[in-house]
Amino acid sequence: MLRRRATPQSRGHRGGEPVSAPSLPPVTVIVPTFNERDNVAELVARTSAALAGITAEILFIDDSADDTIDEIARVGASATLAVRGIHRDRNTGGLGGAVALGLAEAAHDVCIVMDGDLQHPPELLRAMLTRYAEGGVDVVAASRYVGGGDSAGLGTAVRYGVSKAATAVTKAMFLRRLWHSTDPMTGFFLIDRSHIELDELRPQGFKILLEILVRGGERRELRIAEVPLEFGARRHGDSKASLRQGATFLAHLARLRFGKMGRFALIGGIGAVVNIGIMWALTHLGVDYVLAAIVGAAVTIVGNFVLQELFVFRDDRQDAPRLWVRFAASVSFNSIEAALRIPLMALMVETWHISSVIATAISLVVAFFARFLFHALVVYAPRRRSDATDEPPADTAALRVMRAIDAEAMRPGEL
Repeated sequence: MLRRRATPQSRGHRGGEPVSAPSLPPVTVIVPTFNERDNVAELVARTSAALAGITAEILFIDDSADDTIDEIARVGASATLAVRGIHRDRNTGGLGGAVALGLAEAAHDVCIVMDGDLQHPPELLRAMLTRYAEGGVDVVAASRYVGGGDSAGLGTAVRYGVSKAATAVTKAMFLRRLWHSTDPMTGFFLIDRSHIELDELRPQGFKILLEILVRGGERRELRIAEVPLEFGARRHGDSKASLRQGATFLAHLARLRFGKMGRFALIGGIGAVVNIGIMWALTHLGVDYVLAAIVGAAVTIVGNFVLQELFVFRDDRQDAPRLWVRFAASVSFNSIEAALRIPLMALMVETWHISSVIATAISLVVAFFARFLFHALVVYAPRRRSDATDEPPADTAALRVMRAIDAEAMRPGEL
């Protein structure tokens, strides 16, 4: 059952007198741990200092195979705020399952989730609470990609690239709900649990915020704000990221919303069959195969756009640019993609000496993801509303890509 919270007092002036800053609500800091014994004491000390004067508790959900839970009890005995630990015998749902348990067991409705490896700085907790207390939001996320944030703690350029690619694909699949989030897969966030149905969560793997934003937005779209996060380096322990976790994430993403990408792929497949059929028919009528290929591509590009409008991005059209703008952008991109794909396929055959069939398959897979990302993030991107005068300037995809390239180029030893 949903619980309501009082509307926090906003900043401003009343009758010429300044209104005091909003009081900060009681908070439970949820920390999932897996063999994080060496981090517990420092994390508790820094969290206690950051939340001094605020009613707060730290709730560890522990899946460790070592004595982390004993260290939590030892440190908590002398801590200046309440410290609790729950040890799970079965790692159900992975880290996401641990967070879901923490949300259910928390003493307070306002909860902040953070990692136990100190890559999430506890000093940011008060800023997150302050932004929440100002009102107008249900979620406050610490983002590595918003202005002032830093992802240096990811380590290598490969991990950075994987993170950015995963973020782009995820936002494309849930365009409206994640449009205002630059880092929907951050593990450091504040959530008012009274605004979500905990029983609806089906966590699997690392990306619990994605689960909350998607499933929590089924009945009521969650309002999200962001604060910049300087993602720190790991102090102790090893990264939990692995190929297995990557596969778990993709499976989770598919379960959350396979429909949109699946329908996009199905329409692309139908278009490919139609294209081949048109070429076959025209060439048998004596038309030159190059002209037949052009006609087939033109028909399927237009046909694919119509089907995408009706069956893939139907819910996104209301907030997207006008129909003629969407059509021009879609046709232009698909035409350029078609003009580039065949020469690139031939280059792979000549340079790598692989089968033309394999080269074609690779080019089609790459083209599919490129088309899907372009249509989701550009063609059907929500327009900036003219009445949203209090919002910051639009942060376009092009600007984000340019900043990412610049950050990588200026980071010594990363490329």
